[in-house]
Amino acid sequence: MATADASGAPQKTPAKDPWDLPDVSGLVVGVLGGTGDQGRGLAYRLARAGQKVIIGSRAVERAETAAGELGLGIEGAENADCARHSDVVIVAVPWEGHAKTLETLREVLAGKLVIDCVNPLGFDKKGAYALKPEEGSAAEQAAALLPEARVTAAFHHLSAVLLQDESVEEIDTDVMVLGESRADTDIVQALAARIPGMRGIFAGRLRNAHQVESLVANLISVTRRYKAHAGLRVTDV
Repeated sequence: MATADASGAPQKTPAKDPWDLPDVSGLVVGVLGGTGDQGRGLAYRLARAGQKVIIGSRAVERAETAAGELGLGIEGAENADCARHSDVVIVAVPWEGHAKTLETLREVLAGKLVIDCVNPLGFDKKGAYALKPEEGSAAEQAAALLPEARVTAAFHHLSAVLLQDESVEEIDTDVMVLGESRADTDIVQALAARIPGMRGIFAGRLRNAHQVESLVANLISVTRRYKAHAGLRVTDV
């Protein structure tokens, strides 16, 4: 895009710095599936970084118990209340319950920024393998089920063990962030950057989510082979 100076000569508008991210410290983050390992770990890390966090569950008692165990001011609520009182909602439910959960929350999630971190995986005696949903990916399924929400995808490649380990000060990894709106992906990147050691990296639109979700199967193989907690780093960025 170009602008004109006083003489009328066109001048280029400076490109936005991709690391110029918004202040997200005041946002309330809800975690649907926050009683599971991944959701619980994300809730803990974000709250530890100073974010206001609400854990959601189908059973309010389970959510309140998990919130009490984690501390850090985390609250527990039934899924709909969690979504209703949050500015940003992370979907961390099991793949098997993904569609059903989102269908029931379509109205309350309207207008919300939704971050889907669900990985459609199958397991057999050979290990983990990727599944491909009819919509293309879990994130695209979420976008189809939540037409009035602002759906993004992120936080797929994180070790739940490291997230929940209180002795770990930093999580050394990058977070691939996908979405249709750069303003929304900037918010998600900024949330990731709140966690020490993490960076949020823009990785394309939701149509590219399948390969990001699928890569988790490879990381599970790496983790098992090397007895590690494998993550990702993007070089030269």
